[in-house]
Amino acid sequence: MTFLAILALAFAMSTDAFAAAVGKGAALHRPRWSEALRTGAIFGAIEALTPVVGWALGSVAAKLVSQWDHWIAFVVLAGLGVRMIWVGVRDGSETVAADSRPSRHAFWLLALTGFATSIDAMAVGVGLAFIDVAIVPVAVAIGLTTFAMVTAGVMLGRVLGAVAGKRAEIVGGVLLIVIGALIVVQHLREP
Repeated sequence: MTFLAILALAFAMSTDAFAAAVGKGAALHRPRWSEALRTGAIFGAIEALTPVVGWALGSVAAKLVSQWDHWIAFVVLAGLGVRMIWVGVRDGSETVAADSRPSRHAFWLLALTGFATSIDAMAVGVGLAFIDVAIVPVAVAIGLTTFAMVTAGVMLGRVLGAVAGKRAEIVGGVLLIVIGALIVVQHLREP
């Protein structure tokens, strides 16, 4: 695999994580760089590990992973999205003070979101095992690209969160559901 092909693959694998990070940043009360870097590190590590796991599974689970990856991602992302929407509307009041939003997300919530957005990378890892690609450079590129894009996404979400106000959590939830649906649609369109 050429350097440009690895870079393009890394970018493609990190775009859904970027979109999820924008939603995560929008749901927070003025996220700081430390929280953006923490979120980027969690997503980046998970996104780097999943293609290695997929590559290791190789032909053993190729059919299972490729047949179900999109549905698993959709269910996890939609579930997280519904939860975010529920949190956003359960208050019932017309205004939610910006300082009532959390300043950071729980580790497990970030890890689950990171895993949901990286299932496609696991399937890519399975495919790379069949064409005998060295997985370590690819996994490192995917992890670093995801780290950078998620960190930027959280900080972009900070700006959107200030604009969105009380709707930030709802917007983030809708965004996760849309990402999940797009993964399914993309998979169903593949020959």
